[in-house]
Amino acid sequence: MPKTITPRPPVTSGTARSAASLTELLREWLPAQRWFAGKDRPVTDLSVLSMTELFPGCLHLLVHASHAPVPTPGGTQPPGDCYQLLLGMRRDLAPRLERAFVGRVEEGPFAGLAVYDALHDPRSAHLLLERLRQPGTAGPLRFEATDTARLPGALPPRLLDAEQSNSSIVYGDAYILKLFRRIQPGVNPDLEVPGALAAQGCARVPAPVAWFSTSAPLRATLGVLQPFLPDASDGWTLALDALARGDDFTAEARELGRTMAEVHLALAEAFEPAGPDQLGRTVDDMCAQLEAATRSVPQLRPFGPGLRAAFGALAGCDSGPPAQRIHGDLHLGQVLRAGREWFVIDFEGEPSRPLSERTAPQSPVRDVAGMLRSFDYAARQRRPWRPEWARRCREAFCAGYAARAGWDPRKKHALLRAHETDRAVYEVLYEARHRPDWLPVPMAAIERLAVWGG
Repeated sequence: MPKTITPRPPVTSGTARSAASLTELLREWLPAQRWFAGKDRPVTDLSVLSMTELFPGCLHLLVHASHAPVPTPGGTQPPGDCYQLLLGMRRDLAPRLERAFVGRVEEGPFAGLAVYDALHDPRSAHLLLERLRQPGTAGPLRFEATDTARLPGALPPRLLDAEQSNSSIVYGDAYILKLFRRIQPGVNPDLEVPGALAAQGCARVPAPVAWFSTSAPLRATLGVLQPFLPDASDGWTLALDALARGDDFTAEARELGRTMAEVHLALAEAFEPAGPDQLGRTVDDMCAQLEAATRSVPQLRPFGPGLRAAFGALAGCDSGPPAQRIHGDLHLGQVLRAGREWFVIDFEGEPSRPLSERTAPQSPVRDVAGMLRSFDYAARQRRPWRPEWARRCREAFCAGYAARAGWDPRKKHALLRAHETDRAVYEVLYEARHRPDWLPVPMAAIERLAVWGG
């Protein structure tokens, strides 16, 4: 029977030594991972919150990384994040696992063992699927599946290499398992929302068939298994291919707009409506993000007055459609096209935001603005830049959306501009932290949006 070890009092000295021997390795390895959120802040402390033997040679860990305190509106708050890890251990590391190598333990119960990211190990990935095929518990971990799920065994696993904030394993081109790396308490929206939409009969979102969660030291979703669309291409790839060929993309953008409106309508039915959006609170949130971004990215400072004006223009304007559950992080990489159909994936929202904020009702204009910004991102991947391509896609998307939703985002000019501006500010902060070479892309939008009517 798998055992759970929690390196917090009361613990045995042997358990504490096991955790300590791993934290020394993880302190250097963890910040170098693509999904680590605190790259711009040194780790001041690393602690193992829970450690479970998932199967022989593989440990499931939840670790907490703390950072130096930073000023917040309410005072000084020491930030930190909880991360999910699956660590394999072997005496001798196979050559195929060298790129997953974390380090070799020098002392304690694991002394002499090579530690590696077990998601790169086909054996570990296969055994993880077996746990999902046989619902039950492993210490604080609970594995569950839908009543109708009939998961076959012996599906070859393949870890996706795509740059993302989580890790995904494809099993036999039939299913995809997303493991959330940054863990927050509560049910993850990427389980909650697709499940609710499936109950509504919405076919635009793959429904979850299995998932697993933890009950200690916090209750949280850890991973979700969904059908995989093997012949699908993501919208980002399709857009870049169209740009490379010099092809028009408006027909695809228009149908994508209709699809997103269909999903928004289904979300409004699946979750209790929240009523009119509170514009005052929205403006306050937008201004708070701008202030935080300006402190971190000096390039934003000259545009501050114009950006605040974009938010201030919301005062007294039409609040637009009622607030509701939305996608929360919509862009071309979050949609798939299989045949002539579009599908929407990744309802987790922006991982950097608190879970309570990501699940709160918001204006659907926020999603529309995210997709419009994504068309601009795609257009700027080619030289020379093709602003007309992006403009036509934006118009087509809004037209398709309006035809299905019954209201036109283009007629909510102040609202749409404010949400686009807010999205661009978020992009500036993200790129400055993670991809500095991409910073000119959102900064170009900042220059445009800081001028009224941009």
